[in-house]
Amino acid sequence: MTPDTDDKAEIRSLIESWAAAVRRKDMDGILAHHADDFVMFDVPPPLVLRGLEAYRKSWPQFFAASPTPSAFDIRELTIEADGNVAFAVALMRCGIVEGDASNTLDFRLTIGLRKIAGRWTFMHEHHSVPATD
Repeated sequence: MTPDTDDKAEIRSLIESWAAAVRRKDMDGILAHHADDFVMFDVPPPLVLRGLEAYRKSWPQFFAASPTPSAFDIRELTIEADGNVAFAVALMRCGIVEGDASNTLDFRLTIGLRKIAGRWTFMHEHHSVPATD
């Protein structure tokens, strides 16, 4: 494997682990690879969250709307990595899936990462949904 391929595989693993932690409602797992000065743009207000503590405080609202078990699925993921900077774009699905019935939301996710002390670290997330009339 080339360094670029290794980086992409490592980043894919981090994102998959993060999504699995969300499904388990595991805050330690969700926060495990995020920088202290992390920034997030999310679907519900506020417009921007700055810092790991603000990010942590955003999850109870999501968990309250997502009874267990819930979907938090990566439907498509593309990763670009170059040295110490990378980004990933994904199409995601969250919500409740039971048999043939579902109450889910499709959304877009962009993650910005930086390699710090040899480890890929989440610096930014941007969650969005298509605008509607």
